[in-house]
Amino acid sequence: MNDIEELRKKMESLPAGGITAKTIKGKKYLYYQWTENGRQFSRTVKEKEAELLKAQIEERKFLQEKLKEMRNSKIPVSSAMIKKVNAYNCDVRIGESLKIFAASVSSYKKRYIYEVIKNFIYNETHDKVFILYGLRRTGKTTLVRQIIYNMLESNFSKSVFIQINSNNTLSDVNKDLKVLEAKGYKYVFIDEVTLMDDFIDGAALFSDVFATSGMKIVLSGTDSLGFIFSEDEQLYDRCILLHTTFIPFREFYDVLGIQSIDEYIKYGGTMSRSGENYNNLIFGTKQSTDEYVNTAIARNIQHSLKNYQYEDHFRNLYELYEKHELTNVINRIVEDMNHRFTIDVLTRDFKSHDFGLAQRNVRNDRNNPTDILDTVNKPKFLKNLMKALEILNKQNQTVEIKDVHRKEIKEYLDMLDLTCDIPVVSMTDLNNRVFFTVFTQPGLRYSQAESLIKSLMMDDIFKNISAIDRKRITDKILDDVKGRILEEIVLLETKKANPEKDIFKLKFAVGEFDMVVYDSENVNCKIYEIKHSKEISKEQYHHLVDTKKCEQTEFRYGKILSKVVLYRGKNSETEEGILYRNVEEYLLELGKH
Repeated sequence: MNDIEELRKKMESLPAGGITAKTIKGKKYLYYQWTENGRQFSRTVKEKEAELLKAQIEERKFLQEKLKEMRNSKIPVSSAMIKKVNAYNCDVRIGESLKIFAASVSSYKKRYIYEVIKNFIYNETHDKVFILYGLRRTGKTTLVRQIIYNMLESNFSKSVFIQINSNNTLSDVNKDLKVLEAKGYKYVFIDEVTLMDDFIDGAALFSDVFATSGMKIVLSGTDSLGFIFSEDEQLYDRCILLHTTFIPFREFYDVLGIQSIDEYIKYGGTMSRSGENYNNLIFGTKQSTDEYVNTAIARNIQHSLKNYQYEDHFRNLYELYEKHELTNVINRIVEDMNHRFTIDVLTRDFKSHDFGLAQRNVRNDRNNPTDILDTVNKPKFLKNLMKALEILNKQNQTVEIKDVHRKEIKEYLDMLDLTCDIPVVSMTDLNNRVFFTVFTQPGLRYSQAESLIKSLMMDDIFKNISAIDRKRITDKILDDVKGRILEEIVLLETKKANPEKDIFKLKFAVGEFDMVVYDSENVNCKIYEIKHSKEISKEQYHHLVDTKKCEQTEFRYGKILSKVVLYRGKNSETEEGILYRNVEEYLLELGKH
């Protein structure tokens, strides 16, 4: 990276836009206005933040002018010229520059893990470093800024933020930390530290040299596997790891203020803040979703594997890396996992009683009745879907993906906290426990499912169906996708909130319980059905009142304490004693106790 590029990155880290003032009913309001992806945004700011933002914006303008001079100059730009802007080897922020940097997030609500970082900063531990890691756009840098912004002045004056770029080395950081240590700096935050090619092999520098001498060091970055490898080797027993990737509905609700479970299904998984667009800039289109998978996941994995000592972790993936196909294969496997999920939803729904309900619903619609779903040849439709999917997959194939590739990449996706396996227990074969994979970022799953469905709906089987009816079928299928994703959200969040209990799906010869919460210590359980509907229907809970199924369950898992349908409607109870519970309220309660 040349000096101009380095300065450009420094400039782009600062906010653009401007501060405007409006007087409403005699009261003055300040607004920060900016443009992002061609759209204009605005938010109110307090006077203190407005002053700091103005200083940041002015700094950006100053750097823009410097860049223009550099580009127009015929004299080669030296590193010394850059150091007039930054006197250190890395991009170091202290004092007023750090204050401006931190103030930009002063109005943001805090993620739950904020307190964990805060406790590390101010406790008496001096032999460990704190590692904050997770996929892109999950709030790592924002958390660091919030910690800095809320410091007492006495601590703030001893604080420093170091932004690493790919041109930096551990030697650069070492030199800067020695200077900063000599100047009395104690609280050190280093962002994107895994961009250094030699980080994984030399990470012990931070714990063994600087942490033991009294520095409080927080390392952050998106290269999650790099941190995991370092913890396994260089930083073994000398670091505290905190992962940011998993963002439950409750946190999505509290921090972003988005109160709809459907919004969480469609966009959940990141903490991006862009006005009304929040996360839909990431998962709102196929293009933006593909870009996220490629950069935040595929390249993330490859970078860690490439930089790991001796490249041992490549295992069966090394051949793909040598052929420059590894990131492509990772992208394809992630997409294929979501395509298989979508086809499974379609297959299940076309076979299920629920689809019959959908047929009746659209047939009996008071405003716009139609029998269009009755005319769909289900077996033919499914066959055509499979064929279309097979063609789609073949178009994307450049190298053969083997089972060993899938297995190893799945291991890394689990390590990234992107995927998690949920058990499926069969009452007819209790010893044969299988698993299905859920994504911890529901927006990623939904976006790829939606894209596939819309492309498959262009199949010839629908060529004689009007655009309006085609949309109605698409909406019905997408509603079923939302229902299935809702099941996954509930199972995943219940599992994470109850580590001492067994959470699983229970299958019978005919039918299933969507979720069982088994307390092995007290030998009792709760059984659940999970529905995306807002309406109450006997068909929704007929398995819960099946005497034989309940007797089998109690014999195996103890007394059934409650039978619950989680749905999007109001709390109520049926004559049969079935509790209907609002799913949003259920998810908000998880983890509180």
